[in-house]
Amino acid sequence: MVKILERTSTQVATEMAATAKKRRIGILGGTFNPPHLGHLVIADQVATQLGLDRVLFMPDAEPPHVDRKITIPAKDRVAMVKAAIADNPRFDLELTEVARGGRSYSYDTMRQLTQAHPENQYYFIIGGDMVAYLPKWYRIDELVKLVQFVGVCRQGFTRESPYPVLWVDVPQIGISSTMVRDQVRRGQSVRYLVPTMVDLYIKEHLLYRD
Repeated sequence: MVKILERTSTQVATEMAATAKKRRIGILGGTFNPPHLGHLVIADQVATQLGLDRVLFMPDAEPPHVDRKITIPAKDRVAMVKAAIADNPRFDLELTEVARGGRSYSYDTMRQLTQAHPENQYYFIIGGDMVAYLPKWYRIDELVKLVQFVGVCRQGFTRESPYPVLWVDVPQIGISSTMVRDQVRRGQSVRYLVPTMVDLYIKEHLLYRD
């Protein structure tokens, strides 16, 4: 027999009150190789639509995916993210994964953050194309207890998921880090694809030339 656990109205009210007191913090993770305007639009739209207090950009030290991306050093990616978000007081850096080094899994990172900052309620932002892969994420059943997933809607991807996902409609910005790197490699302009300070950093440090 399956037991149905019912919560009283008092328990629900207590839980809601506790959540309401917490700071609402978005987490936007990625390689940011380099960060571009699409990243900023996503973060801004999610923060505005969900009323988040802050969005933390969290560069990874080494992507945990099977198809490992060839990336530039973390220090350069961190510097570019810092430059990209400097003019938005709602944005900040989260360097937990870079400081840890090596491969990081979202469960390990978010367990560390929730233990260190119990005053925060975390909203983990992912692209709509990634939602279908959630069942394959490391310790996903435990991760969904730590964070609220936020799916950024993208054309051609379903909103269905066996896990609770908040969906946010964001203007479609056809920019990717791969596109930016290819443009730089071909000697083409990336103005209006990345923030001005990121463009300057790429040029100053001669990134993505090879």
